[in-house]
Amino acid sequence: MSTLVDLSVADSFYLEPKVWGDDRGYFVEKYRASQLEGRTHGPFLQFNQSRSTGGVLRGLHLQVGAAASAKWVECILGAIWDVCVDLRPDSPTYKHWVGLELSEENHRGIYVPPGCGHGFCVLGDSPAVIRYAQTSYYDADAERCLLWSDPTIGIDWPITNPILSDKDASAPRFTDDHRWEGCRGLLNRPT
Repeated sequence: MSTLVDLSVADSFYLEPKVWGDDRGYFVEKYRASQLEGRTHGPFLQFNQSRSTGGVLRGLHLQVGAAASAKWVECILGAIWDVCVDLRPDSPTYKHWVGLELSEENHRGIYVPPGCGHGFCVLGDSPAVIRYAQTSYYDADAERCLLWSDPTIGIDWPITNPILSDKDASAPRFTDDHRWEGCRGLLNRPT
């Protein structure tokens, strides 16, 4: 069974998996609902996959209000630096961030709670494929973006000149956008 490791952002964690392998390949258990009971914010409803070339940075993204979504993120090809930023004003770790390498080799998965921004950058020149599940459906009206290099948050990215989408390049800074108030009340665990 995988080992659950708490991260420094409230309610976030990752799984350090047990890998059984030999010269034929490997087997790894990626998710066990009973191990995460009481730790997640509802069932996963939507599964997504994306491919990014070397040098790409995506984020920081989240959904707020009724569409607030937790994410379970894995890298199934290549390697990424994955980031979770706490944007919940009532959280004890508000405006804190944590980063973790996810790769096809370490098989880790990270849980990003609702109300937390999520982003990642590809490590190295090779492409990366990311698979993630979320606890609500995508809702463009509930989406919020925060500038990846926002000085208020101060993420120490392992990349200096990333390839960005227009949306991510023009995202507001934390101090420019007051829509984070929509994150209030998302700290509560499911009952």
